[in-house]
Amino acid sequence: MALNCSRFYRLILGAHSAAEVCSKGTVQHYSSIAREENRLLQVKELTVPGGHRQDLKDALPFSAFLTDSFGRRHNYLRISLTEKCNFRCQYCMPEEGVTLTPRSELLTAEEVLTLARLFVLEGVNKIRLTGGEPLIRKDILDIIVELRRLEGLKTIAVTTNGMNLTRLLPGLMKAGVDLLNISLDTLVPAKFEFITRRKGFYNVIKGIEKAIEMGYNPVKINCVVMRGLNEDELLDFVALTEKKPLDVRFIEYMPFDGNRWNFKKMVSYREMLDCIKQKWPDLELVPGEVTDISKAFRVPGFQGQLGFITSMSDNFCGSCSRLRITADGNLKVCLFGNSEVSLRDCLRSGASKDELLHIIGAAVRRKNKQHAGMNNISQMKNRPMILIAIVDHRTSQEFQEVTVSSCSRKD
Repeated sequence: MALNCSRFYRLILGAHSAAEVCSKGTVQHYSSIAREENRLLQVKELTVPGGHRQDLKDALPFSAFLTDSFGRRHNYLRISLTEKCNFRCQYCMPEEGVTLTPRSELLTAEEVLTLARLFVLEGVNKIRLTGGEPLIRKDILDIIVELRRLEGLKTIAVTTNGMNLTRLLPGLMKAGVDLLNISLDTLVPAKFEFITRRKGFYNVIKGIEKAIEMGYNPVKINCVVMRGLNEDELLDFVALTEKKPLDVRFIEYMPFDGNRWNFKKMVSYREMLDCIKQKWPDLELVPGEVTDISKAFRVPGFQGQLGFITSMSDNFCGSCSRLRITADGNLKVCLFGNSEVSLRDCLRSGASKDELLHIIGAAVRRKNKQHAGMNNISQMKNRPMILIAIVDHRTSQEFQEVTVSSCSRKD
């Protein structure tokens, strides 16, 4: 049975005392491959030895356009719906804010769906909607309804700061949202206001409670850990997984323009894990998929689990399966890459499906083997996090820029 908000908050307060335990290429062959895949995909299923049936799409070679030169298959697309956010989190954006892209230069709902259809036809089976804060976009439910109709798309996820979640949850579930990630970096209301530079702690708690009540399992909590600010709450967050279906993911603090990153603020995965094991020495590893970006653990007997996203201390570039489209329509193949290509401009110039696929394929094939590493990342010019996607930190490889002129139609 779900707790009401006041009971949930009392659980948080009770857990808070636990903190005392721890102080701290080429693309020439693409068109023929794509045509052959599309021809075969007209048949939905095939029979395999033993009488088992499986989707033909799963049996086919993965799209050449979404496969990089290291053989990594990109079946996960993150789409930012807006650059706006109702919080001002310190690790996400500069204190003075950022210059937002004019509305006319952001992707329309139709353009979002056009790109989503194209990627799904090529093998993407999971789409995550991010921001900014995606739930402040007025047409988000309409977009989700249309995404749900895409054959081959298995999972629709949303990453949110939770501020408006309680009100929108019934509509999100009805529209077809499968997974929810909610950002929460502290269980102390005053500290929450300091980190986000806004009020709203209790709204977020209510949103988490409502998601659990409505049957989302697990509800994922994204917590960016920053030394001197919230690393003393690690045990409090773990304690929340005892009675509730929560998956708390601790994220290493990462550098982006304007967030004043430095090594002293970063708490590594190993340090966090050692701290938690002081309280729960029998912490056990949870087996996962090759492409999982979170190192997952569970305290025996606890309903939920915890994990670590180790983008800085232990990258997982070798299994990266993610691509990003920013709110202004740029394709990023690496969170830490500063090179982008505008799919928006391609769409608005009248580029055909084949032309778009060649541009996407060229960008994907230029993806590097791994990102630059901590020392170099902190010196790179990149967007503030708010202009890429809200705090669900993924890592992959930087690619060389594909010029926008390559997407113009030829008369």
